[in-house]
Parts: sequence; C-alpha cells; structure tokens
Amino acid sequence: MNNRRWITLKTAALVASSALCVNAFAQSNWEPTKSVEFIVPAGTGGGADQMARFLQGVISKHKLMNQPLVVVNKSGGAGAEGFLDAKGARPDGHKIIITLSNLFTTPLATGVPFNWKDLTPVAMLALDEFVLWVNADSPYKTVADFTKAMKQAESGKYKMGGTGSKQEDQIITVAIEKATDKKMIFIPFKGGGDVAVQLVGKHVDTTVNNPIEAVAHWKGGTLRALCVFDAKVMPYPKKITATQSWKDIPTCKSQGLDVEYLMLRGIFMPPKTTPAQVAYYTDVFQKVRQLPEWKEFMETGAFKDTFMKDQEFQDWLLKAEVEHFRLMREAGFLAK
Repeated sequence: MNNRRWITLKTAALVASSALCVNAFAQSNWEPTKSVEFIVPAGTGGGADQMARFLQGVISKHKLMNQPLVVVNKSGGAGAEGFLDAKGARPDGHKIIITLSNLFTTPLATGVPFNWKDLTPVAMLALDEFVLWVNADSPYKTVADFTKAMKQAESGKYKMGGTGSKQEDQIITVAIEKATDKKMIFIPFKGGGDVAVQLVGKHVDTTVNNPIEAVAHWKGGTLRALCVFDAKVMPYPKKITATQSWKDIPTCKSQGLDVEYLMLRGIFMPPKTTPAQVAYYTDVFQKVRQLPEWKEFMETGAFKDTFMKDQEFQDWLLKAEVEHFRLMREAGFLAK
C-alpha cells in the first residue's frame, strides 16, 4: 500500500470516528427543542392531574427543563384517548404521559388496542394509596360501623362514588362487596375531584378516593377517613385535621376489612423513544425528587414514595399486569 492511499484511509477512519463521537455526544446530551406535551389520561382534579400539574410547576420554578411542560387532559374512554395518543406519537421526545393503574385496566375493560408494552417506560415516581371515606355527618365512626351497617342493609342501599367504570375504584368496590357479601351501587364520575365533591354533597354514601383527592375536604371537616387499603399505616405523623394525621388512619385489614390495593404513578413515552430521551426525563424527575417541595407533596398526599426505573420498573410492570388481569377477571370486568 502506498503512503498516499494509507494516509487517505487513515483520514477517512479519523473522520468516521469523529462523526461517531459527535453523534454519541449529541445523543447523550439530548434535550427537547420545543414545548413538551404532558398527557394526563384522566380528568381534572384527580390524583394524576394534581401530580402532573405539581410536576409542571416545580420543573418550571427550578428551571429543570429549558422548554415548557404543557399538561393536557385526555380522559376519554377511561384514559384510552391519552394512551392511544401516546402510542401513535412520533418518538421525538416531545411527549410524555403520566399513568395510573388504568394503564392495565382500560385495555382489559374496553378491548381498546393498547398495552403498556406499546409505550416506553421511564420511571415509577410513587405509589398512591386508597382511603375509605364517608361524609363527616354520617353515623359511621369506624370501619366496623360501616361494614356492620352494610351487612344489615339490603343489597344496593349504599352508593359508592368512584372515578370511571371498571377501573381502580370499582375494583376496590367489588372487593368490599365480596368482604361484606353485599352489593353496592357504583356511580362513576370523570375524576377524583368530582368524586370527593359528590361525597361532600351527600350524593353518594362513601368513596375510596386517593388521599390527595380528598385531603382538602378532610382538613376542612366535611369528610371522615375510616381506613387505608394498604398493609401498613401511612408513615406521615403531621396533623392534617385538628386531631388526625395520615399515620392515625388504621389499615382496613386491621379493622376487619381484608382489602389492599395501591396505584401506580409512573411516567411513560411513545414507542421507539431513544435511550437518551428516556435518560433525560429520568434525570429531570430524579432532580424533582430531591426538592423539598417533592417531600412536602408526598406527605400532603400521603403517597408511598417509591422510585423505580430500568429493569426494576419493567419487572414491576410485568407483575402488575398479571395481578390486574386476575382482579379484572374475578370482578367480571374483562371485555367480552
């Protein structure tokens, strides 16, 4: 090989190597170049909506992104509208979606052509609790009071308000029905905020709202918390009402109502999203989790502050999918 050809080949190799390095650097330093749409597959005022708008606010306040995050509610079809939008979006990194457990329940109940594997998992931000609520004027001071009254009443006397149909709230309702051997009338509303208002107005007898959806009414003295659907009491000792903290609410199981359920609060992106884009948002949300505002938000809403990403999150999702299929099948909620 003559020297001129060797030099030419060497130069070409250097150019190619430099191009690869530049491309790798660009990928590792990816960030959005325009506003990012933040989809909420649920109505306004509910837990997912409140968390999305909280995230939008603190990310803007602390300048954790150079582009604005725009929250858009797409609740149609029990969240199917939002999921299908994310599924069909371009993988350019400018659309993310916050998910509830309707990530699993909606396709099972409706048959809509969607599965969580159609999206790209980013991270679990937290798990959300469910609390059994009654109006503060009701005669029920404990879980035993409520379940005793249910068992003694005719089936269908009690009205349970909940978000959507054949979703998390109604799954818990079915579990309560099995535990008490009494049917309830389940009345669906668009979002958790509406559900809490209906209980305050005494249009329903009880709800299983997430803590953040009902905390303002609890603090204001119009709602009463009977128990939490978790294996352990919530770890927050700060008083919310004059006499009670989240930690003071007993578990439903300890009070004779053997029902447990936790809900996902996770972030996903469209299919075929690049690892660099996933890494960017993972980093943003990990920075949010270090803020004092996040810790306050977790305590106010009594969330289970659990973070997962990568394979650990994938493994959790696979198990959750199996569990929700079982719950939906047992409740008779699977699409025909």
